[in-house]
Amino acid sequence: MNYVELDSYTRKWIFTHASMPVPEGDLALIRPFTQARSSDIWRDHISRQSPDADHFEKDDWAANEAMWSEPVEWQDAWDSDEPELPQEILDFIDWEDNTTVFFCYEKYNLIETKWGVFKRNWKNFLFFDDGPMLIGRKKTQTIWFQSNGSCTLGHREK
Repeated sequence: MNYVELDSYTRKWIFTHASMPVPEGDLALIRPFTQARSSDIWRDHISRQSPDADHFEKDDWAANEAMWSEPVEWQDAWDSDEPELPQEILDFIDWEDNTTVFFCYEKYNLIETKWGVFKRNWKNFLFFDDGPMLIGRKKTQTIWFQSNGSCTLGHREK
């Protein structure tokens, strides 16, 4: 079994919160991984040794500062009444809406969804903004969100 039922997911409330409920059709496409599967994906695509974004080591691709853009602000868009991601992010990511993406909170907490679902509900995912990364399956573009309301854009190693 690779997934946890959303009803059993410890952070389910971020998708069902009364102030920003995710539509039922999108909820069905938000699939938290088990801790074991999360760990495997993190190891294969993010880091072999670091458990979260605060502890990347020099051998981790994400630790290479040269690969990242200047910070892009997301907090103002999150606080606004408009649903769209900041335009800089939309300009950087050219994926089809059905592209499988992994939203990576930390080594043992990853969610699989589709790019279109993430775009529509990104504010819910960022209720927890302590360094999560968004990566696309078989894609190099990545977004690294920071708790200071900014993110950086880069191309990761596949």
